[in-house]
Amino acid sequence: MTLSLYAHPFSSYCQKVLVALYENATPFALKMLGPETPENFGALKQLWPLGKFPLLDDNGAVVFEATSIIEHLALNHSGSVRLIPETPRSALNVRMMDRVFDNYVMTPMQRIVSDHMRPSDKRDSQTVTEARSMLDTTYRWLNGRLPGHAWAAADTFSLADCAAAPSLFYADWVHPIADEFRELRAYRNQLLSRPSFAQAIEEARPYRHLFPPGAPNRD
Repeated sequence: MTLSLYAHPFSSYCQKVLVALYENATPFALKMLGPETPENFGALKQLWPLGKFPLLDDNGAVVFEATSIIEHLALNHSGSVRLIPETPRSALNVRMMDRVFDNYVMTPMQRIVSDHMRPSDKRDSQTVTEARSMLDTTYRWLNGRLPGHAWAAADTFSLADCAAAPSLFYADWVHPIADEFRELRAYRNQLLSRPSFAQAIEEARPYRHLFPPGAPNRD
């Protein structure tokens, strides 16, 4: 039975899973979530009452949260690209970097985006200031860590890079990576040219008008 992924192409966490699927050319059916397909959101709510996505339905095995979905794919639908290393020590490093991109790049980016969605009189400048500060700190740390690695956690593409791709893609839109962070900017460009993420970017391109702060005319 084909895997079913409840997702939207413009969602950063959905892109994280899509990159993992595309890396290994894993067959799946996209259950598009949007106003045109309300039945898919109804089905999603039946599987996961919180209605959060992405969500994977693997022949009745329901997996939610992007990282967990990629872990599930590595265990049950592995391909030539091993996204979770076999050795425990290497796997630990990949999982640590996955959390760095989710918690310290994706999360502050989303706080800035969420603030744009509020009415002007309800916006919280302190939250945005703190989010930008976290991004600057994380950018600097990543810039110092990346040299010596072909990818985020090792010399091969991994779960960490699946997390890095959409987080750095959107974070640079709302809080540009400074020119001084050359290693980080080069890594972001490297991710954009990875075929799996390039495909995710193109599939999301028609929805750029949905980006609350306004999508820049680049990438």
